Amino acid sequence: MIWFLEGQASQRDIIKGAMDALPDSVLVYASHRRDRPEITSVAHFGFVEPQGSAERVDWVIRTAREHSIKFVVAGREGGSYEVQRQAFEAAGVSLVTGGIDCRTFDLVDDKARFTAEAQRVGLPCIPAISVASTEQLREAYDAFCQVGEVCIKPVVGIYGQGFWRFKNGVDPFRCLENPDARQVDFETYLRIFGAAEVRNAMLVMPYLPGSECSVDMVCEAGKVVAYVGRRKADVHQTFERNTQATDLAIAAAEHFGCDGIVNVQTRDDAEGRPHLLEINPRYSGGIGYTREAGVNLAGIFATRRLGYSEPPQRWISGVRVKPITVAVPVFN
Repeated sequence: MIWFLEGQASQRDIIKGAMDALPDSVLVYASHRRDRPEITSVAHFGFVEPQGSAERVDWVIRTAREHSIKFVVAGREGGSYEVQRQAFEAAGVSLVTGGIDCRTFDLVDDKARFTAEAQRVGLPCIPAISVASTEQLREAYDAFCQVGEVCIKPVVGIYGQGFWRFKNGVDPFRCLENPDARQVDFETYLRIFGAAEVRNAMLVMPYLPGSECSVDMVCEAGKVVAYVGRRKADVHQTFERNTQATDLAIAAAEHFGCDGIVNVQTRDDAEGRPHLLEINPRYSGGIGYTREAGVNLAGIFATRRLGYSEPPQRWISGVRVKPITVAVPVFN
């Protein structure tokens, strides 16, 4: 038995990938805090998780014991479960959080710490300065703007929330008129940033002009066992492996002690050299696309952890995918 706790919107793809690879006799459970039958109904059994984070861990352990579930996969809040690993082990439940211990989450969830550690061990990454005041923001911007565009993002965050590019000459109203462009002139941002006495720390860094590579991977105790790199090309996504970007992502995941289904993002500079952006110790929203490249990452993860033969990897070269929205009928 294996239980996938609430994760990204791709939780449905993860469940389907695992079930396609596992023997029919293996029961798969799923849960979510919200009413998401399009996710939970895909599994053999579905649960509704408690709303509060404090009570959720105890509920998971209790429910796993009641249903004799021996394997639990944390989704969105891996760090919250990692600190309770001993409680899971005492209950006879194996836990996968995305990291081998709390150190993984301490380093990768805080983008400033992540950058500093990557630089310390010589992993190419984008230099960054943490700021929490207008004075610090001005100094950081001045330090980077001499060599090119500058951008800013939260020290802690997901989904690209809070990311902005500082664009010279852009209409100050553009950030409200077209927020999806993620462009704002620096002086406008500086005034808004200084409107409150206290701000959460933000990370200022150079904006690299190259493309991003999002590498989905299966890790076991800090060792990458399978992976697929995804790169956006206009409205499509392409796949890659054995490239500089995927090699860098693998080195980063192994150094930071990733464990489970995780995602590492890189971005190329003007010369095409990849630099680390971040590590997400959880599966990505687009991981389901990777099956079109001939690799069932969720299936590989589930079968290896439960001791079954893993599905074969049949790499398909040259394939492109375009995400579309489809209707999924669900019945209560």
